[in-house]
Amino acid sequence: MDFENVTFSYTEKEQDAVLKNVNFSIYPGETVGIIGSTGSGKSTLVNLIPRFYDVTDGRIKVDGVNVQQFNPHDLREKIAIVPQKNILFTGSVLENIRWGNDQAEMSEIELAAKLAEAHDFIQSTPNKYQTRIGQSGVNFSGGQKQRISIARALVRNPEILILDDSTSAVDVATEMRIKGALKKYAKGLTCLLIAQRITSVMDTDKIIVMDQGELVGLGTHVDLLKNCRVYQEIYQSQMGKEVL
Repeated sequence: MDFENVTFSYTEKEQDAVLKNVNFSIYPGETVGIIGSTGSGKSTLVNLIPRFYDVTDGRIKVDGVNVQQFNPHDLREKIAIVPQKNILFTGSVLENIRWGNDQAEMSEIELAAKLAEAHDFIQSTPNKYQTRIGQSGVNFSGGQKQRISIARALVRNPEILILDDSTSAVDVATEMRIKGALKKYAKGLTCLLIAQRITSVMDTDKIIVMDQGELVGLGTHVDLLKNCRVYQEIYQSQMGKEVL
């Protein structure tokens, strides 16, 4: 996936651009963190990939092809997005996960749930995968709802998985196990992980740092601690440590 001089504005005014000349490449199988303050353009960035909006200038390529040459339906078949606000409906856990792929076999659903660290807590409920989810998932914790939503995305077998701050209610150890499982078993899956907390992206293959619509840092955690002021500030504010 390539972003080439991507600029985007919700209006036609250039001065209103929320993304400005963004350039980066992501290779198949990479896990890439995206971090920055609220309003820095992180969610807008990923919403351009499935063409929820089209770029104002520049281009985005998936598999070497400009996304504007794809039929939107065909493009979105390649992508699974887990949004910040998890959407669970009243029905069984099984039905909620299968919503991602209504042809999925039980073995595929269980594998997706295991990758999402959801299988064990589902199995611990009285009716397991037939357990009913109450309105808006009231009978599950925030972290459990997020993991069910991730399982739903994974059962689609996407080429690109976008997690939009969708592990925020999951503890750090569980989050690390999810990322480790994706690396090990979901071969070739490209994962974009938008996060508020720096611990969520520190171990990714590379990190994109956004600030006021601009890409201000790109590299590993170690690289960015050395040469990206915005990343250094996030690290200091969240970790309470000075950058050496």
